[in-house]
Amino acid sequence: MVYSARTLALSLATSVASVTSLILSLFDSVGTDTLWIIAIISFSITFVVIDVLLEFLIFGEINKIYKMMDKFRKKPLTNFSKQKSEPLNPLQKINDEIFSFATFKQKEIDELKKVEVFRKDFIANVSHELKTPIFAAQGFVHTLLDGADKDGNVRKRFLKKAAKSLDRLDILVQDLLTLSQIETGGIKMRFERVDLYELCAEVVDQFEAKAEKRNINLKLQGDQRKIIVYADWQRITQVVTNLVSNAVNYTPEGGDITISFASNEKYVTTFISDTGEGIPEEHLARIFERFYRVDMSRSREKGGTGLGLAIAKHILEGHNSQPEVESTVGKGSVFSFTLSRLRAIA
Repeated sequence: MVYSARTLALSLATSVASVTSLILSLFDSVGTDTLWIIAIISFSITFVVIDVLLEFLIFGEINKIYKMMDKFRKKPLTNFSKQKSEPLNPLQKINDEIFSFATFKQKEIDELKKVEVFRKDFIANVSHELKTPIFAAQGFVHTLLDGADKDGNVRKRFLKKAAKSLDRLDILVQDLLTLSQIETGGIKMRFERVDLYELCAEVVDQFEAKAEKRNINLKLQGDQRKIIVYADWQRITQVVTNLVSNAVNYTPEGGDITISFASNEKYVTTFISDTGEGIPEEHLARIFERFYRVDMSRSREKGGTGLGLAIAKHILEGHNSQPEVESTVGKGSVFSFTLSRLRAIA
């Protein structure tokens, strides 16, 4: 049962008047009329005193607390005196509000701490990734400036290596810009009807020469007439490209990479499977983080910026999807994602 300040005062005043009348009725000299008069006076005085105490001292101070707390959060707190009914114990409500507010603020503090740690790690990672190609290019250029340019073969070889380092630096910067734009909403998804089979076929063509050079069997399975989705062609191409690129880089010579599909009435799931090195289970939860590498030294040997999977994750989130991965060390990995399906036009 709930009470307002006035209802609570009325209840307490009635109780006091009743007790007063009961005690006085024990005396024979006190008549019934006198009891009624005393009860009325007792009730009136008690009601006024309690109402003043509750409304102006207790409830008034509670309202001040609510107003102060309103300034610290967007969602307004309940104004105690303006409500028709409130819990019998107003201090309990204040305690609940303060506890809720403190819990919310603690979560904010914890999130800020996580962001700060992430910021420091990100700056450290970016600095390290940028230094590697910059120092490599500087080394080759300074070697040429120190006199190695006199030999035509040495000059050409060193310039190629410097150019390769600068190309890697350019890719890293472009990936950082892309990731930043996606996270801040600078890149808007342009959804349209997309032939997912045709999209994947173009990606396969892009990596076909590289796969053949390493004797890797790169194949595409499926029926394009059944694989029409609602997506951003350019961004999903980027997702498939990053996944296939990783598969080619981490699949040994003579291995297999397969793109396949599974669909129902509403969705189409794309699978990119390989017979590569596989990913240890303890790393699976973090491979979509920026710059996270299972093996730092071997990953850099394979190339890449360490941002491809993070970019793929953000693009898929923009499609209300998530990347999935299953992997067995020594046997390979299967990456997948799901998109909304559309009916193919005959």
